[in-house]
Parts: sequence; C-alpha cells; structure tokens
Amino acid sequence: MNHQQLNFLDHAVLIGYFALILVVSLYLIIKEKKSSSANASSDYFLGGKNLSWFVIGASLFASNIGSEHLVGLAGAGAAGDFPAAQFEILAAFMLLLLGWLFVPLYLRSGVFTMPQFLERRYGPWARNYLTWVSILGYVITKIALTITAGGIIFTTLMGIDFWTGAIIVVVATGVYTIFGGLKVVVYTDMIQMFILLGGSIALSFYGLDALGGWDEVEKLTAPNYTSLWRPLSDPNFPWTGILFGAPILGVWYWCTDQFIVQRVLAARNIDQARKGTIFAAYLKMLPLFIFVVPGLIAYALSVQAGSNFSFPQENGEVLYDAALPMLTMQLLPAGLRGLVVAGLIAALMSSLSSVFNSCSTLFTIDVYQRMKPETSEKQLVKVGRIATGILVILGLAWIPLLDLLEGGLFQKLQSIQSYISPPIASVFLLGVFSKRITAKGAKYALLSGAILGATRLILELNKTILPTSLSWYVDINFLHFALLLFLICTLVLVMVSISESAPNFEKIKSLLYNRSNSEPKQSTNILLSIGLFMVIGVLWIVFS
Repeated sequence: MNHQQLNFLDHAVLIGYFALILVVSLYLIIKEKKSSSANASSDYFLGGKNLSWFVIGASLFASNIGSEHLVGLAGAGAAGDFPAAQFEILAAFMLLLLGWLFVPLYLRSGVFTMPQFLERRYGPWARNYLTWVSILGYVITKIALTITAGGIIFTTLMGIDFWTGAIIVVVATGVYTIFGGLKVVVYTDMIQMFILLGGSIALSFYGLDALGGWDEVEKLTAPNYTSLWRPLSDPNFPWTGILFGAPILGVWYWCTDQFIVQRVLAARNIDQARKGTIFAAYLKMLPLFIFVVPGLIAYALSVQAGSNFSFPQENGEVLYDAALPMLTMQLLPAGLRGLVVAGLIAALMSSLSSVFNSCSTLFTIDVYQRMKPETSEKQLVKVGRIATGILVILGLAWIPLLDLLEGGLFQKLQSIQSYISPPIASVFLLGVFSKRITAKGAKYALLSGAILGATRLILELNKTILPTSLSWYVDINFLHFALLLFLICTLVLVMVSISESAPNFEKIKSLLYNRSNSEPKQSTNILLSIGLFMVIGVLWIVFS
C-alpha cells in the first residue's frame, strides 16, 4: 500500500470546493447588502430569523462535526475507544430535548444569546458568568482543538508545517465569517455537510474494500473493539459514565451553548426549529459509520498480515489521530482524495466559522452593547472582529498545553467540557422545570462548579508533581467527574434556593413565556422522534 500525493485532479477538486464557498459567500454578502433592513443586528447575528429546517439541521451537524471530530473520532476508533461514538449517538437525545423543551422557550423569549436568556431567569450576574465562561470555553476547547486538528491535517496530507497550516486556516476562515454573519455561516455549513458526508462515505467504502469486508475487521480486532459498552472499570468510557455523565455534557453543549443554539434562534418559527433539531439528530447516527469505523479499519489494516500500513510514532507513542489522513492518502483514488481533503478542510472551516460568529455575537451583545447601548451597528461589528482576533491568538497559545491532558484529541475535548458544563446544565434544567429556584441559588451553584472544575483542570495540568493526597481527585474518570459535579451543583442550587423566599415567578414567566408564536400539529415530529429512539436501540444492541 503505497503513500500517494495529491495530484492535479485532487487539487482541482480542492480549488473547486474553495471556489464554491467563495461564490456562495460573496452572493449572500452582496444580497444582504442590497436588502438591508432596519433590523441589521437580527440580519447579521441571527440570519434575519428566517432559516428553514433543512438549513438549520445541516448547520447543526456541520458546525458540530469539526475537524477535531473527524480526526479525533477516527483516532478513537483506531485506538480501541469505540465507545467514543456514544457521544454522537447520545447527542440525538439532546437534540430532541433542545427541540421539544428549549426551542419554544428560546424563540418565545426573543433572545439573541443564551446569557440573555439566563439573565431573564436569574438576573445580570448569571448573564455575565455565562458570557465569560462561554468565551473562555471557546478558547480552550473549540478554537484550540479545532486549530490543532487542522494542523494535523495539513501536516499529514500536505507536508505543511503545523503552525503554518494552522495560521493559514484561521485567517482564511475568518474572512467570510466576519463579513457575512450567521446567514453566510449556515449556508456554507449546508454545502460543507454534503462534502463531509460524500468524502467520509467514500473513505469507509474504500477502506472496507481494501481490508476485505467487515468480517476482516472482526477477525483482526478484539471483541471489545466493536462494542459501544465498556465495564465500570474501563478508565476512559465506563458504561456508567456513558449513561449518566455524558448526557450532562450533552445538555450543556446541545441545549445551552451559544455555538449550537444560535442556529435554532435564527429559525423562521418554532416548527422549523424543531424539525431542524430532529433532522440533525438523525444525521448524528452517521458518525459511528463514517468517522469511527474508518479508524477501526485503519487499525485492522495496520495488523493485517502483509500490509505495510502503519501508524506514525512520536516519543514512543502511536499517533492514532493520524488514522483518517493516512487512509485518505493511501487508499483513495485521485479525485476522491481531493474530496476527502476538502471534507476535512470543510469541517475545519465550518467549526471555526461557527465559533467565530458565536463568539462575536456573545461579546457584541452581552458585553460591549451593554456597556455602550448607543453604539452604532458598524462599530459593534468592528468590536466583534477585534475580540475574535484576540481569542484566536489565545487559542493558538493554549495548544501546547493540550499535550498535558490525558487521552486522544476527542477525549481531550470531552474531558475539558466535563469541567465546564455541569453547573451550567444544572441551572438551565432546574430553572426551566422549577419556579422555586432562585437567582442566589444559581449564583452559588455556578461558583461552586467553577471552583471545583478549575481545580480539577489545574491539578490535571500539574499531575506529574501532585502529592498522593490529591491524585485521587484527578484520577476520577472525566465522565464520572461530570456526574459528581452536576450532583454537587444541583444540591447547592436547591439548598440555597429553599433557604430564601421564592422568586417572583410571574415576572420571570412574562419574560420567558411569550405565547405569541403558535405551533401546528406535531404528529409528524412525534413519529420521527419515536423512530429515532428505535434506531438508537438497534445500534446499542448490534454494537454491544
């Protein structure tokens, strides 16, 4: 199996992809300028609140499936961490929760950002907290890990220096994001979804063909390599962590994070938003087959007799995260190689453009506009651009520290999120379900979670010099830690809330439950949701 280089046809595919993105971006930017309305902020940050279900669902999928997913999930499959696919499967449940529970609240309240929503439930302090934690989270998870994955892609596929490739991608992605706003982001996401799916399906097909079929995968791997479930003693993905810890990360990410929720906030109405979340939930069934399975195929090829397929090593460690780029260059014919590389770059650009836009929205609406409410729209956009540039620099600075965290690329992303998400998930869920929860309770729950999560992260970064008395805190599985932190924050939230008088819920209700948006019958959406539960049940049984 010989390593091949990108040839003329591959480069033609890549050029065609970039040309398509450029043409679509320019068309939408020019169209928006010609049809500029009095609601300029809504047009720029929420796409004019006129998006349809297909665009919303495609954007939810494409913006979530960044290059860290493509590279990291394939790496997890190659490393024997098949249960990493559970995060994709469980995301479907969270998307249904977003569509059925949170979407009506968000759209009826008319908010632009999640911190705005939290302010209406709990007050200004909660809004400030979520704003800055979200921005910090974008730096240490989404921006840094996406740039890292992009560097891996450029180094493996094109022989370009890691830092050079990372910087080129960041600059290139920022151009259409800054000038186009959310509408350009979501429509380019839709195009990138098709590129992603086409390239990844081709890779799975050619990989199985080169290996000799799925029977060869099962023959060359241990039984647990293709199991979604691991015992309680598993250090990375114990079944208890999957069932009880992972959903907490999912509630935060899929239901309360600006990065994701901004797409449903831009929906034409509640029904279109809900249909979009259900469509995205079905799409989340695909990563198991088109991202994790190729990594599994790469591992099987590396141990197959007579194969010269092997993973690179660094400091004695196997670099399983190189699985997807290596398969691309060694298995695919000309043209399809270019398509998969385009898909990898599309994932990178989609994820980065989404986080840039969301970060700009958060800083502009929740920080700068509150400080200077009379600032012109033009000045607000300029401030957002500057803030995004600073965040990108911070993300680049954070990359070297990622090596200090345990696990592969995908696990690093999930573990960092487990330190951020539990307190936010707690205050959102209980704030929606219970009118007895108070602003003071939310404040102490968020502070408790922040302190415990930050302590865990700091100790993990300094694990090699920790005294034995503290090592137990770092050794808790990150999914179990998420569950523990959620329970602690919930306890604090409830205890502080019941220790003081009940809030004026009628006032809160008037801010959150504007009934002006009517909903059509939901029989189709209900049937589709039930069908999704059945699909997930089949996957859990087949890969058990």
